[in-house]
Amino acid sequence: MARAGVTAERLTRAAADLADEIGFQNVTVSALARGFGVRPAALYSHIEDAQDLRVRVAVLALAELADRAAAALAGRAGKDALVAFANAYRDYAKAHPGRYAAMQIELDSERLATSAGRRHAEMTRAILRGYELSEPDQTDAVRMMHSTFHGYVTLETAGGFSRHPRDVEASWSRTLDALDTVLRNWPPAA
Repeated sequence: MARAGVTAERLTRAAADLADEIGFQNVTVSALARGFGVRPAALYSHIEDAQDLRVRVAVLALAELADRAAAALAGRAGKDALVAFANAYRDYAKAHPGRYAAMQIELDSERLATSAGRRHAEMTRAILRGYELSEPDQTDAVRMMHSTFHGYVTLETAGGFSRHPRDVEASWSRTLDALDTVLRNWPPAA
C-alpha cells in the first residue's frame, strides 16, 4: 500500500532537492526513503527503480531551466538574447548543482522527445537565427555554446577560477562578448 502523501512528483522534487544538497551521484532510493520516513520498498509503488528516479530528476531539471530560459529570452534578440540565455543557464547551474548534474545524463529517445530538452534546442536555435546562421553552422554553434556554458560553469563551481585575482563575473562577461563576436563573424565553410 502506498503511504499517504507520497507521490511520484513529491519523490522527484525531494530527490532533486536532495541532489542539490548532497550531490546527484549520492541520491539513492534509500536516502530518499529516509527523508520520507519509510522503507525503500515503499517507494517502488511510485518509481520503477533508482535509474527511473534519476531520469525523473533530469526531466524536472530540464523543464525548470527551460522555463527560466524562456522567461529570460522573452522579447530579446541578438547579443541580448545570448547573454540572457547564458545567464539563466549559469544561474540555474550554480543555484541547483545537483539538478544541473542530473541534466547531463543521457535520456533515451522516448524520454528526450517528451522532455523540455527539445525546448532548449529550439531556444538555442532561435538565438542563432538572430545571427543568421543556418545548417550545418547552427549545429556547430549550438555545440560551441553548450560547451562554453557547461565548461565555464563546471570549472567555476569546482573552484577552478578561485586561484586567480581576476573577477569571475568580468571573465564571464568577456566570454559572452567573445562568443557574440564569433557568432556575428562565423567563419565560412572550408
